[in-house]
Amino acid sequence: MEGDGTPADDGIAGLIGQFVDDAREVADAEIGLIKARVGSGVARFRDAALLFAVAAVLALAALIALLVGLIAALAPHVGAALATVIVCGTSLLIAAILVLIGTGKLRR
Repeated sequence: MEGDGTPADDGIAGLIGQFVDDAREVADAEIGLIKARVGSGVARFRDAALLFAVAAVLALAALIALLVGLIAALAPHVGAALATVIVCGTSLLIAAILVLIGTGKLRR
């Protein structure tokens, strides 16, 4: 009966070998699961980043259109050149204030 391949006949060495094989299979399955979860998360964040980028481009286009509209609205009253200076100067002033606020928050 000895050596017929059953776990009881293999003794401690056979049990340890089976344990190692089972542990390896469990570890491989866990690694596969983690890879699947990470891949799913990366795809989700990639899609979100793409949507944010498109939204930022559209928002920037809308802001440019607004600024051009402001220049066009002011131009009949103060002239095209002065309207451009007023709108660009105001935009740069707002940008500078936002930069100062942002750098102040970084220093905290």
